[in-house]
Amino acid sequence: MSVEEVEAAAQVWADGLRARSAVIERKHPILPQEGKRNVLLTSALPYVNNVPHLGNIIGCVLSADVFARYGRLRGWNLLFVCGTDEYGTATENKAREEGLTPQEICDKYHTIHASIYQWFQIDFDFFGRTTTERQTEIAQDIFWRLHERGFLLEDTVEQLRCESCQRFLADRFVEGVCPHCHYPEARGDQCDKCGRLINAVELRSPQCKVCKETPVIRSSKHLFLDLPKLEGELEQWLEKSISSGDWTANARHITRSWLRDGLKPRCITRDLRWGTPVPHQDFKEKVFYVWFDAPIGYLSITANYTDQWEKWWKNPQQVELYNFMAKDNVPFHSVVFPCSLLGAQDNYTLVNNLIATEYLNYEDTKFSKSRGVGVFGDMAKDTGIPSDVWRFYLLFLRPEAQDSAFSWADMAIKNNSELLNNLGNFINRAGMFVSKFFDGCVPEMLLNDDDKRLIAQVCWELKQYITLLDKVRIRDALKCILNISRHGNQYMQVNEPWKKIKGGDDDRRRAGTVTGVCVNVACLLSAVLEPYMPTVSHTIRAQLQAPPTCASAQLQGSGSFVCTLAAGHRIGTVSPLFQKLENEQIEALRKRFGGQQTQSSSSASVETKPGASQQNLNTDPERVKHLTSLVAEQGDKVRALKAQKVEKSVIVEEVAKLLELKKQLSLAEGKTPEPAAQKGKKK
Repeated sequence: MSVEEVEAAAQVWADGLRARSAVIERKHPILPQEGKRNVLLTSALPYVNNVPHLGNIIGCVLSADVFARYGRLRGWNLLFVCGTDEYGTATENKAREEGLTPQEICDKYHTIHASIYQWFQIDFDFFGRTTTERQTEIAQDIFWRLHERGFLLEDTVEQLRCESCQRFLADRFVEGVCPHCHYPEARGDQCDKCGRLINAVELRSPQCKVCKETPVIRSSKHLFLDLPKLEGELEQWLEKSISSGDWTANARHITRSWLRDGLKPRCITRDLRWGTPVPHQDFKEKVFYVWFDAPIGYLSITANYTDQWEKWWKNPQQVELYNFMAKDNVPFHSVVFPCSLLGAQDNYTLVNNLIATEYLNYEDTKFSKSRGVGVFGDMAKDTGIPSDVWRFYLLFLRPEAQDSAFSWADMAIKNNSELLNNLGNFINRAGMFVSKFFDGCVPEMLLNDDDKRLIAQVCWELKQYITLLDKVRIRDALKCILNISRHGNQYMQVNEPWKKIKGGDDDRRRAGTVTGVCVNVACLLSAVLEPYMPTVSHTIRAQLQAPPTCASAQLQGSGSFVCTLAAGHRIGTVSPLFQKLENEQIEALRKRFGGQQTQSSSSASVETKPGASQQNLNTDPERVKHLTSLVAEQGDKVRALKAQKVEKSVIVEEVAKLLELKKQLSLAEGKTPEPAAQKGKKK
């Protein structure tokens, strides 16, 4: 850093909290305001029919919550809404499984979801649901506007019908092999493996999920959204939104791949009972398809929050819309739903910033409630680990650019090294030195060049933190927090105030300056931690008895590290913020959430008679499916790299990974892996 930068940071520090912004209290209903940055923030509506696992939580609500808390600290006029998605085949399926009505299932799981998010400290302004009168009213209004403007088509389509159940099999009532990537458990509307939308009749080897019978093909009349007719207008809007807003790379890629393939009319009706009824006389026995209906839930949930909802949703001139989701939801938010709103021609607010994560896996496999694999939202609080620690670790490994995996061993390492030894150690020592050496009062600070350099380093990290979070790079911004703490620890170790306090007057003054600077860095840490670890943040401020404006004041503009705890300020009682996660505790949790483990092929063998099937008796079907998926993904990656003509060494490395995955798949299937082909000179 230049001398000028260091001096400038020191001058801002010396200004303190004078003439800085006051704390803004939330007053409901929150409505757009003239001259303010009005941010409307949504998190993808979780399906009501199940309990969310850690991947669901980080992919949607937790990421959105961090950004919402950050935006409020920045002084934005922000509304954060979410709710449970309650219509469709998934709910009917769950109701059948549990012997309840669809409404009873919705009531039960809505309460479970709300409780889980409350424990994770997700600070919604309103958490609603889609089974409401406002949902029906708004969805039917958009439908009629599309119908009147010629954006709906009628067509007779072939559908799968289960003669045993005497019903058409929409969406999740049917499963089969994906016609594109051959994933064995593709649904009747979308393949979770390759993300492609499909029609149920395209499935290979389809099965009714209720009775497992093979369905037959029958005809049924349906309504379609004419996406090709809206494609030109959609592309114009997308070009503007993507170029001016923050769309994650995967969101841009998925959207462009849809447009590259060409849009096709998309069915918006289903032969179901549980859903928003289609108001058209010719289709009165049908309901809206959940992916036409569900995104409208953002509007209806806001309408249940305030009857002035249109000030948010029909106000693109004043409102900036952020959508948070996992990558499988992207096409519905970037193509299908925007087309519905564009076609309705009612000045709707469209997404400006589409934030999509990759997937979070569990250890070396996928979350599975049925197998007891992985931590689900209702289990996290029973581990004895505070929700702030869960938040920290999930955000530390947030799958921003590629899939990531939860690991118990890694969670213990991050807790013990980053939280306990780095962050907690620094904040606790800074406060303890004030209490022990200076009778609980912040000492006088006479800054020298070393102090000013630390202040400048911390200020630089703060500005990076703000730059990154403004761009919704949540994981990277978290590392700035840990860097600030590391700078503080190094500064403290070099200056050794615990030794200088025992020396002469000059040494004691030096100990006072170092201690005062450190406790102010701790106060800044409480501010930047608030979006990530709200309870820890508030605990630090309470221990330091920090002024209410210390957080918001330092996060205005490009960021200002200021002296918030002036000389003479009295702090409160200081105590440790974090506890060590012991190996025994972590190992017990790993076993508890590891499911039913089968012996690996390396440690068990099965005797077979000559000519008998070589199928391993310990085959784990879930592992076979998982490895099949990984093999397909790696194969796609290798083909893409070859098509891009990247360096040979890169391709060779990825091919080696593919061969290893195929070997693991063979072993999981109980087969003997084929030997690698021997390369020789061509003749």
